[in-house]
Amino acid sequence: MKWWWAVVAYVIIPGIDGSGEQHWQTLWERQWGTSAVRISPASWSAPDLDDWVGAVQEAYDEASRKDGRVVLVAHSLGCWAASTWLNSNPSSPIGAAFLVAPPDPEGHAFPRQAAATFTEVSAQPMPCPALVVGSADDPYCTPETAAGFAARWQARWHLAGAYGHINSASGLGSWQHGRKLLDSLTQQ
Repeated sequence: MKWWWAVVAYVIIPGIDGSGEQHWQTLWERQWGTSAVRISPASWSAPDLDDWVGAVQEAYDEASRKDGRVVLVAHSLGCWAASTWLNSNPSSPIGAAFLVAPPDPEGHAFPRQAAATFTEVSAQPMPCPALVVGSADDPYCTPETAAGFAARWQARWHLAGAYGHINSASGLGSWQHGRKLLDSLTQQ
């Protein structure tokens, strides 16, 4: 199904403040060009769940006009915006959801003040194939908790190694291992 990969549209769903210039999401977005649409919530720094879910809807609408096969590529808090949107729109045709480093809303490092509307989220089965990728030393979520999210989301689970929050500070560049993981999800 190599042809499928070439006609996918991607919705990029970063975490708080978006993904910086050296973040793997930004680098992938550049590689995908017009096949990628990044969410644009008004509340990047003080995330409001409803605003972010609305931004996912807008990005999905734009991406689905590019191609009928849409894949969500989420990082950190964006994982919760993606899963909340998916559970609110179970009949929307989504090819897959790639969820990297979801933070634990009950964890000690969760930004409760900045992201107060995200504290009540819960992992529920997703209506599409999904893969959750975690890190052995993520300060925002233990591997066991991330694996538990994957189980409740009915998603595949992958422990990528010790890469912190799997962000720009992790020094992954364009994160080729992540692209292989994404390929494994979208080419099933």
